[in-house]
Amino acid sequence: MIQHKTMNRIADKLGQEGKILSIYFTAGYPSLNDTEKIITTLAENGVDMIEIGLPFSDPLADGPTIQASSTIALKNGMHSGLLFDQLKDIRSKVDIPLIIMGYFNPVLQYGVEEFCSKCAEVGIDGLILPDLPLDVYLREYKEIFDRYGLLNIFLITPQTSEERIRLIDDASNGFIYMVSSASTTGAKTGFGEEQTSYFQRIAAMKLKNPLIVGFGISNSETFSLATRNTNGAIIGSAFIKHLTEKGVASISDFIKRIR
Repeated sequence: MIQHKTMNRIADKLGQEGKILSIYFTAGYPSLNDTEKIITTLAENGVDMIEIGLPFSDPLADGPTIQASSTIALKNGMHSGLLFDQLKDIRSKVDIPLIIMGYFNPVLQYGVEEFCSKCAEVGIDGLILPDLPLDVYLREYKEIFDRYGLLNIFLITPQTSEERIRLIDDASNGFIYMVSSASTTGAKTGFGEEQTSYFQRIAAMKLKNPLIVGFGISNSETFSLATRNTNGAIIGSAFIKHLTEKGVASISDFIKRIR
């Protein structure tokens, strides 16, 4: 039986003081074998949590920057089996929470139980699968996720009804991923009144799970605004743009600009 200690990394991190900075990158980008170096460098530079993007040929929720990185990662030869191989020694190097974010199709193709088993084996703490419906997860897969100590992180948007947010809160035991706007991912220069009132509205619901904002965070200003009423923020597109322009060697410069 796999021990559920992996559950605690996300919970421990969320229980600490300060705002969570989570960084998303696409596995296999810019180069196929950059995965481990990106993770260790982010951890060394004080990032609290990392989302490892599993590239997929039809990434519906992603904006052009992440889509382009996915396309290149797939051309480079990235796939689930290779990602697990790249991560096999990662827990001897980093101890922060690691989450795989992707689409359900590659997980299904790999075999849900086998995928979860490999996640537990290499030390993944949770999964974000935006196209896995809540009811299907609860009915068919929750028991498997629980068995391997994996948290399933659900997304909410400004359009998500209060009733559904409550259902997601009940079904979650990690954090809730608050999508800042109804659009696809991508860096923005700031947040408007609409987004600010959405952050306040959700904060006022007093959910049991912490809230982490994603989509549209690109610099210290948007990070600060996004975390005023929440527990943390996720940066994806802006980080991938930085990798594209400056390369893996300049990761620390990017993190210093956020905090």
